[in-house]
Amino acid sequence: MSPKAQLQTTQRLIQYSLAALWIYQGLIPKILFQSAGEIQIWQSIGFEPTLAKICVALSGLLEILFGGTFMVWHKSRIVHQLNIAGLAGLLLLITMTDPSQLSSAFNPVIMNSAMIILSIVALQLLDLNRTLAQSTKPACGALPEYNKKDS
Repeated sequence: MSPKAQLQTTQRLIQYSLAALWIYQGLIPKILFQSAGEIQIWQSIGFEPTLAKICVALSGLLEILFGGTFMVWHKSRIVHQLNIAGLAGLLLLITMTDPSQLSSAFNPVIMNSAMIILSIVALQLLDLNRTLAQSTKPACGALPEYNKKDS
């Protein structure tokens, strides 16, 4: 497999992994099996239990949609930048609203850190791929100048 193909395969693997993680986190603990911890976060912000459950479901839908962006925009830097900023923001929110979640197994620190690192690597791969693409293209106008010298 060529280096370019390896880069693209790795990039796709990261994209699909982030998509799967966002879609899973939106669907399972927020829509299908609403987590008490997720509901508690919304209640700590000031929402009544019924409205908190609706907010959990809506946030799950947004997470699913965001996960889909990784499938649609394969070469988008902004999706990864939003991922990094959003995950850091969510981690800060958890720290302020329910710090006890930070000590549980598979806690937000671990999950968010891993997803942030995947996006950082994806950004580096996008840069590397762009650099490789530019280095393999002939300089603009180089060929016409070369042809003039031969005639």
